[in-house]
Amino acid sequence: QVTVAESGGGSVQAGGSLRLSCAISISTSCKYDRSWFRQAPGKEREFVSNINPDGVATVRDAWKGRFTISQDTAKNTMYLQMNSLQPEDTAMYYCKVGIRPSFLCATEAYWGQGTLVIVSA
Repeated sequence: QVTVAESGGGSVQAGGSLRLSCAISISTSCKYDRSWFRQAPGKEREFVSNINPDGVATVRDAWKGRFTISQDTAKNTMYLQMNSLQPEDTAMYYCKVGIRPSFLCATEAYWGQGTLVIVSA
């Protein structure tokens, strides 16, 4: 059984910061990516950042310098530190666990319920 649970969303004023958390519970020998996505009102879900199975972190260019992804492997928790937030960052933020395919592992994706971030001007 896999559980993915986001937390840390809330309402902030422009220029403020938030740190989102994603607690992952998974028992598998398969390799998996841990990712953050977001979906703004009326828009499609979009990729934000990722930590690959080797622990390499990637942040999409649009948010480099403002967003930082990290993880605590002991807690199997991933974080998204968001600074200098702007109203256009208002969105539901989702955590995704993506199993990588291999000889013994099939592609699978597990999503959390999301955590809402509202940034006011």
